[in-house]
Amino acid sequence: MGNSGRVTLNDVAAASGVSRATVSFVLNDDPRQTISAATRDRVKQAARELGYVPHGVARALREGSSRVVVLNIEAGLEGHYSHSYIQGLDAELAAHEHVLLVRHGHHTPQSTRQVLDAIAPRAVIRFGETYLTGRELDDLGGGWRDGLAAHSALQLRHLVEHGHTHVAVALPDTESPLAATRLKFTGHAARNLGVPVPDSFATPLEPSACAEAVEAFLTEAPEVTAIAGFNDDVALRVLMALRDLGRRVPDDMAVIGFDDNGYGAYTTPGLTTVHVDAEAHGRLSARLALGLGTGALRPLPARVVVRQSV
Repeated sequence: MGNSGRVTLNDVAAASGVSRATVSFVLNDDPRQTISAATRDRVKQAARELGYVPHGVARALREGSSRVVVLNIEAGLEGHYSHSYIQGLDAELAAHEHVLLVRHGHHTPQSTRQVLDAIAPRAVIRFGETYLTGRELDDLGGGWRDGLAAHSALQLRHLVEHGHTHVAVALPDTESPLAATRLKFTGHAARNLGVPVPDSFATPLEPSACAEAVEAFLTEAPEVTAIAGFNDDVALRVLMALRDLGRRVPDDMAVIGFDDNGYGAYTTPGLTTVHVDAEAHGRLSARLALGLGTGALRPLPARVVVRQSV
């Protein structure tokens, strides 16, 4: 046994009469290796008898927590931004030898406690926490500099710069925890720009119902000349509804999306939208969760992807 007192792969290999590599393949259950059942049993028995503890688990015991970071995403927050954010978060955690566990939907305090007790995570991140707890200007980008507030203002400002002073905000018809925050930020931006605070309406997923909702809203608000989508999915519904209603985009009504999910490039007209560097935001969250400095990592500023719908 090694001088450290910790049982190693070499110890298991010596006890079972196989190579260190074979022990690693067996204990990691590598599906690419063909190893006989007898050899697998012999290796596993040796590991049990010696009290072998995988290095990662041993390190977790020494550190007092596992190398797992938990991300909780509530229902209604999934979308292109969250997917890109997760990619960045996962990649940065992996670079620092940590693993990401993503939990979707509503979680009770009891279920959350069960997870925490079972894996003792290094950190727990609540997606969009600053916006869900009333600390919406404390986000990584400083709120109005490169957070949701700034991105909402960028969306509205693009419309105003193109001559649209009466704007509406199209929301999903399912409840989103961020809808009220987005409307608040858009209202702030409207007052700063000197234009009326936009009204909002919901957009059902079913096409004919969405067209009816758009028509009903515009009948009540004929002064509106542009619609800002809560995200690209909503904006694409609006584009289809306007087409079905015989309204030309952008001649009769301008439409802008948010979050740049990529599908807006394939519509006619193409959907103008706001692109956010969500992957970098995820990497920043990872470093902060691990207590590391952010170094030179800075998200690129959000930008408007100009197509033909405005």
